[in-house]
Amino acid sequence: MVVRQSTLLKADKVKELKEFISQYNAMGIASLEKVRAAQLQKLRKKLEKIAHFRVVKNSLITRAVSETKDKVGIEKLEEYLTGSNLYLFTNLNPFKLVILLEKSRVTASARAGDVAAFDVIVPAGNTGLPPGPIISQFSAVGLRTRIESGSVWVSKATMVVKKGEPISVQLASLLSKLGIKPVELGLSLKVVYDDGSILTEEDLTVDLDEFRRSVEEAHQFAFSLSLEAAITLPENISFLLRRGHQEAYSLALNAGVSTPDTVADLIRKANTEMLSLSEKLDETEKKSASSS
Repeated sequence: MVVRQSTLLKADKVKELKEFISQYNAMGIASLEKVRAAQLQKLRKKLEKIAHFRVVKNSLITRAVSETKDKVGIEKLEEYLTGSNLYLFTNLNPFKLVILLEKSRVTASARAGDVAAFDVIVPAGNTGLPPGPIISQFSAVGLRTRIESGSVWVSKATMVVKKGEPISVQLASLLSKLGIKPVELGLSLKVVYDDGSILTEEDLTVDLDEFRRSVEEAHQFAFSLSLEAAITLPENISFLLRRGHQEAYSLALNAGVSTPDTVADLIRKANTEMLSLSEKLDETEKKSASSS
């Protein structure tokens, strides 16, 4: 009886998963290795309107995927069904989902074996900790200290662990006491099935600053090209009109064409040329007078 009940529960779960797979355009698989329960609850609440979260056994997802016939290529997800995973179902663009998940990442106190998210430097100065056995903990991780005004002071700023390196038990304990949070927690999508396409973590990684620069450069190039080719667009029409006006104005001025816009500059130009000619005439007359 118990076995039958368990089988029925699994069948119901597989049915629910199949409905999610069919209902939504995208299905993402995220590793749970760097996520803690409290953070997962907050993330679930934050994204509840745009994504459904499910934590189930990989075997159930495997069954649901294999039995889903209306999603082309979804069977390719099976190679990623390893480890402890969270499954997300959404109609959101996968790249927008990645950005939301990245913004939801938080720093946290380290536990033994955690990997440092950045180079961790303990600054010089007052730690606020009273002297005692803790001094040996500082020494054990390579930190020089002194006692001053009843507190332990770090004598020199020191890097205690590099980015990507594991954090020892002693260091994790000490960093926690110092209020330093060297671990970054959050969901990282391993892969997303999106309406027939399989997008890996590498495909989903986008450098937004670099992408923004490339778009700006492309826009500037296209804008300059449209000006050179005199292609009228809402974005460049004012520039083309100003340039056309300036070129027409210069042409009229050089050709001596009198218009309401050019007459003042033509008079000034004529006056300047007259004064220049007068000076040259005076110089010629002086030379003639001196030679005679």
